[in-house]
Amino acid sequence: MTAPAWLRLLLSAARPAAGRLALSTVAGVGAAGAGVGLMATSAFLISRAALHPPVLHLMVAIVAVRAFGISRGVLRYVERLVGHDAALRVLGALRVRVYTRLQRLAPAGLADFRRADLVQRLVSDVEAVLDALVRVALPYAVTILVGVGSVALVGALLPVAGAVLAGTLVVVGAVVPLVQAATARRTDGRLAPLRGELAVATVDLVHGLPDLIAYGAVDEHLARAADVDRRLRRATERASGVTGVSAAVTALCTGICVLAGLAAGAAAVRAGALDGELLAVVVLTPLAVFEAAGGLPAAAQRLAAARTALDRLAAVLAAPDPTPDPVAPRPLPSGPYTLRLENVTARWEPGRPVFDGLSLDLTPGRRTALVGPSGTGKSTVAALLVRWLDPVAGRVTLNGTDLRRFRGDDVRRVVGYLPDDAHLFDTTIEENLRVARRDATTAQLEAALADARLLDWVRTLPDGTATPVGEHGVALSGGQRRRLALARALLADFPVLVLDEPTEHLDEPTALALTRDILTATRGRTVLFVTHRPEALSHVDEVVDLRDRMAAWRRAAV
Repeated sequence: MTAPAWLRLLLSAARPAAGRLALSTVAGVGAAGAGVGLMATSAFLISRAALHPPVLHLMVAIVAVRAFGISRGVLRYVERLVGHDAALRVLGALRVRVYTRLQRLAPAGLADFRRADLVQRLVSDVEAVLDALVRVALPYAVTILVGVGSVALVGALLPVAGAVLAGTLVVVGAVVPLVQAATARRTDGRLAPLRGELAVATVDLVHGLPDLIAYGAVDEHLARAADVDRRLRRATERASGVTGVSAAVTALCTGICVLAGLAAGAAAVRAGALDGELLAVVVLTPLAVFEAAGGLPAAAQRLAAARTALDRLAAVLAAPDPTPDPVAPRPLPSGPYTLRLENVTARWEPGRPVFDGLSLDLTPGRRTALVGPSGTGKSTVAALLVRWLDPVAGRVTLNGTDLRRFRGDDVRRVVGYLPDDAHLFDTTIEENLRVARRDATTAQLEAALADARLLDWVRTLPDGTATPVGEHGVALSGGQRRRLALARALLADFPVLVLDEPTEHLDEPTALALTRDILTATRGRTVLFVTHRPEALSHVDEVVDLRDRMAAWRRAAV
């Protein structure tokens, strides 16, 4: 029988820290066992001292109380230190693993995920591993081991009390969590998706606020976010209610165990089957045991929420790679480079091809404009060339070799991509440039800025390249943002450059000036200029109109 996805993910994530987790479990068992020993020894010592024996008769118990008291604190500290260290190591490794997977899937493999929800999975859902390990797995392991030892101790003194203790521990550790799971599965299972839905609504509200205000849609969007928040609050309240009932049942079981021990112990003392000094041990020891076992219902509830979060992570990790690397990748050929699309059929979604039988040649040093209305597949061609998407028929070649024979990262060392919405990070101009080349010299940075026609403007700034650009480049104009993104692409020095609508959303004079500067700065490189603006066509060597190719495809299909 195959283990569920969440459990396989948890085990694989915890495997590298198995030694530390085992050490934490041993320390936790020692701390909880010292707590039980402290309670039992203290009870015996008090009862024995009440009979006024010689003090030497109490020395062993006195030393044991001190030893248990000191070791309990030390071992508890070791358990928390080592356990959290292990869990945080697992947390960091899993976060890197998920981020690396997202990097492999982007952008074609992330069509079914919302950005804000992905952030929620990368942050909150990954942290569910911490709950599953530190607040679920460790407490259960500690309680089971300490519980077995405590039942053996109490049962050896008074079998009836041992049986009652075993029964109440089963109720608290197994029956209550099962009832919780049956009544709260729907509630806890909805928490992680609702948090993701609320994150999406919040990000949409913040990023889209200007448009929402312009169209008078703020109230509607706020109402939608408030509805999600209300459902999340209700789910949290129901989960808290289940936790309260579980805590009440735990307290009731503790009381039952103490009363049963007191009644059975008193009868045993009266019958001479139990020494009077040991009655306090039978009665009070369960209090220490339930101190460790009392958190099990809450731990089980955390597991229910963690399972949903881990399932969401497993869905990301199990998403199919849209452009898998070959088992034995080919090394990149030496330049100059020729890219070709040969009778390519491409699609982003099953059953919905963007185009069929498209052919295109990009020869060294040639500048080609790819034009056509929205929906004809211009951006899809760009994605194919940088191997973010693989064709479902035909092939894309680099110097005659299918791109699928190369690693995707190797292809992107040759073919650079500048989208219309190139992201600017909330840092300085210099740091945004160094994304392309970390070791670039000041002269290389300035050369890239000069080619993008930004250097003169940067030199007028008080802080020069140390000037912050703001979130998404908000401190820059639209043209300056595009030019800074262009400078970053030029700094990377790609032999082939794909420019996807670089003048989108700019006014005509700014777009025309940027087009001239782009084509001037990229002279000598192979350039695919994706655009729908006619002013760009007079500056390129070849124009490919996808409308003509689409019309030919439809005629052939008929």
